[in-house]
Amino acid sequence: MEFKDLDPILHNELRLKIMAALDSLDDADFVYLKGLTKATAGNLSVQLSKLEEAGYIRVSRSGEGRGSHTVCRITSAGTHALQEYQRALLSYFR
Repeated sequence: MEFKDLDPILHNELRLKIMAALDSLDDADFVYLKGLTKATAGNLSVQLSKLEEAGYIRVSRSGEGRGSHTVCRITSAGTHALQEYQRALLSYFR
């Protein structure tokens, strides 16, 4: 039996929830993701930054302050990473 390495970026509950949501949507805004994941605004913001730094999502921001709007979209690299993560995780159950 061989265990594949799990992507440390995706092996976090909140980041995995974000990626799973974005994988099934064209895009999602910050408020929607916050409600879906039940994360605090601060924690969601930090995890979105980590996913963006990894190249797994693209974040678009418009406006400033209370009128700002943040929209997230999964990248092709993010889709590929999520698929590889799923394959690696399944290797633990064979």
